[in-house]
Amino acid sequence: MSGVLATAVRMDFRLQRRYGFWYATAFVVLLWIGVLQLVPDHLIGPAMPYLLMADLEFMLFFIAGAVFFEKGERTVFALLTTPLRFRHYLTAKLLTMSALALVTCVVVVLVDYGPGVDPLPFLAGVLLMALLLLLAGFVTAPLFPSISEWILPSTLVLTVASVPLIGYSGLYPHPAFTLVPTDGPLRLLGAAFDQVTLTGWQWLYAVGYPALWIAGLCLLAKRVFHRYVVTSEGGR
Repeated sequence: MSGVLATAVRMDFRLQRRYGFWYATAFVVLLWIGVLQLVPDHLIGPAMPYLLMADLEFMLFFIAGAVFFEKGERTVFALLTTPLRFRHYLTAKLLTMSALALVTCVVVVLVDYGPGVDPLPFLAGVLLMALLLLLAGFVTAPLFPSISEWILPSTLVLTVASVPLIGYSGLYPHPAFTLVPTDGPLRLLGAAFDQVTLTGWQWLYAVGYPALWIAGLCLLAKRVFHRYVVTSEGGR
């Protein structure tokens, strides 16, 4: 990790604590642990992919909140005068918030499910889902002047992200659901808890398709950030 990126990561962790994200995460963890205490033991495994997806959807609000906080405090304007580049800024955000998401999911799983989860699909599913939702929040938040105006459109993002649950649950299987990038990570989470069996090409789809979306969203994030954040900050 370069010195600039390491500094950006440390700064982002400090901002997360300052904005109260750590406390919100602790509350969410306790909430899910409490909810799962009410679920019969034989249903915890089938329930975990749904719960983890719901948990990871909070990342959309966390990163959007960070963007609005930093715009309000003109933190971005201060960053423009440093050697920090956009790639460092975005990478630090994704690293720190993905770590926060992973810790949340690991704690919930260990407390309520135990260590029997398959680690490879679990890690892949959690990280890919977290990155998709983080980038969705990062791309959409700057389009609105305040978080109150962003909240309603954000429900559309969450609705689209949750559509694969219809096919995964078996209520209405349809190939069109595979076009939504959260479908692959959801299936990875299902495989982690022995609810889904993935073949070789399904593994390729579940990892590769979301990865393509993540790369595309990173490029889009740069354009959106410079147009709606950097330009407006510099013009104040």
